[in-house]
Amino acid sequence: MTGALTGFLEASVRTATPLALAALGEVMVERAGVINIGLEGIILAGAFGALVGAGGGSLVSGFCVGAVSGLCIAALFALFAVTMRADQIITGTAVNLLALGLTGALYRGLYGATGAALTIPTTGSLPLPLLTRVPVLGPVLFDQPAPTYFVYAAAPVLWWWLYRTHWGLAVRAVGERPESARVAGIAARRWRWVTLLLGGAMGGIAGATLVLSQAGTFAEGISAGRGFIAIAIVVLGGWNPIGVLIASLLFGAASALQYLFQAMGWNVPYQLFLALPYVLTLLALAGFAGRRIQAPAALGRAI
Repeated sequence: MTGALTGFLEASVRTATPLALAALGEVMVERAGVINIGLEGIILAGAFGALVGAGGGSLVSGFCVGAVSGLCIAALFALFAVTMRADQIITGTAVNLLALGLTGALYRGLYGATGAALTIPTTGSLPLPLLTRVPVLGPVLFDQPAPTYFVYAAAPVLWWWLYRTHWGLAVRAVGERPESARVAGIAARRWRWVTLLLGGAMGGIAGATLVLSQAGTFAEGISAGRGFIAIAIVVLGGWNPIGVLIASLLFGAASALQYLFQAMGWNVPYQLFLALPYVLTLLALAGFAGRRIQAPAALGRAI
């Protein structure tokens, strides 16, 4: 029983990692007043970029190409949604369809109808000395791939940046009162561009993590709705990086439940547990958490 519980907690953290990466990037974007529905396409582009980068180089190049791929898709979204002031929801939907079609076509063109062989390098667990010996939580938190440790550091750093720096104050001002921010000399559109590019890079790394730290290969549509779940996580986390980290673990645990119940021998279709993250997504987007914490006032509004 203890082994099953430890395995469940390890799977929860591992599954939560790409969600947390994408959601932390989305926090910056939404704090600046933009809702990036195109996050699903960004993750997908990052995953494909990681496949190409790692296949022709190393793990580091895979993560770098994944980040750049996500950044490029985010830049395309920013061009229409920020510079050209197009509707953010429609633009994001179009970006998702573009990324899905483009990655599918390139994948088949580069690797054929049968796809890529499972030969790309992947990251293994990177146990931290001493910390892994902590009872129960040691192997759960500190025997994970490198991207998980990046999440541990990114959440508090992003919180500090948003709430303790002038740059973070400027981003929050743009998301709340863009007209007042302009009067104060803050370049509102520039900050939306900056946060979208940073969020795109984070989403690209999330996609790279799926390929290089979890699946070990690429499949068409590998993002599997994680971009939309990440947006729900931002809502559930109250647009706060620390809350987002906790909400990511909750969604990761919901996804990992299938492994726990299968290990316990329960005769329940695993598809029921696969649906849990999406049920949580619907609850979050329906205002489960939003009733207590207000979203940024200018969220989704063109300026």
